[in-house]
Amino acid sequence: MVAFGITLTRIEGAAAQAREFEEAGFDIVGTGEHVSFNVSVSNSFISLAAAAGATSRIELMSTIVLVPLYPAALLAKLAATLDVASGGRYHLGVGIGGELPREFEACGVPVAERGPRTDEALALCRRLFSEREVDFDGRFTTCRGVTIDPAPIQRPLPIWVAGRQKAAMRRAANLADGWLPYMYTPEMLHESIETIDTIRRADGKPPIRRGLFIFTCVHPNGDEARRMAAERLSKQYAQDFSRLVGRYALAGTPDEVATQLRPFLDAGAETVMLSSACHQSYVDENHRLLAAEVLPAFR
Repeated sequence: MVAFGITLTRIEGAAAQAREFEEAGFDIVGTGEHVSFNVSVSNSFISLAAAAGATSRIELMSTIVLVPLYPAALLAKLAATLDVASGGRYHLGVGIGGELPREFEACGVPVAERGPRTDEALALCRRLFSEREVDFDGRFTTCRGVTIDPAPIQRPLPIWVAGRQKAAMRRAANLADGWLPYMYTPEMLHESIETIDTIRRADGKPPIRRGLFIFTCVHPNGDEARRMAAERLSKQYAQDFSRLVGRYALAGTPDEVATQLRPFLDAGAETVMLSSACHQSYVDENHRLLAAEVLPAFR
């Protein structure tokens, strides 16, 4: 069965919105993060901690944590603590960021180092999640006898790598449990899964957990849904999305969105994180239509 997640849109009311998602039948609640971005955005650990305290069943996923902006041991501590606080419901979704160099500058991290910093941090986090008194000598992090206590409840705590490029695929294959690409077509999703699993087979690893992060807008008027999605994503990413919505987002009537979603599932997606691409005044209705008129087609 496909697991469907939905992302928070209310920084101020994260707890209440997470409860709404749980009651509506979503399987996962997620949220992304930035230090500075084109639109208002939260910190994933803080918002998901609020969500954890307000819910009991729905799983939690960072979509995504900007790994290179954190000291690696601190990242491990935050993730482990959230997993314990939520009763073992947390998934660590990660990415390297970089589309806004100013937030890297503000955090004192060279944007050109974001890839190797992320790889090293994930390797250390893996050890800190499962070992005690860890010694580590890396390019960016050195530690002696470090123990994360309490350790995560989940063994292993699931790590999902997001991205679009071959470097992200290699990162997922070597360091993660799940793959969560975004701005993808079904064809791109299928090819990326094949690439990742080929690497993993060579290393004797099981197939990757297959995910997808996709922006979504549902409206009784399909043209209005597509207009709202293009407007929102153009603002969010500071570029014209009017010709990209049909390729990289789900937008239309409930039946149209269900039809658009099916090829992604056929391509291998087993966990689908939906993120509202519409103006704030419409997000509640978007969520309602997704839960009531789109998801039942796949249950």
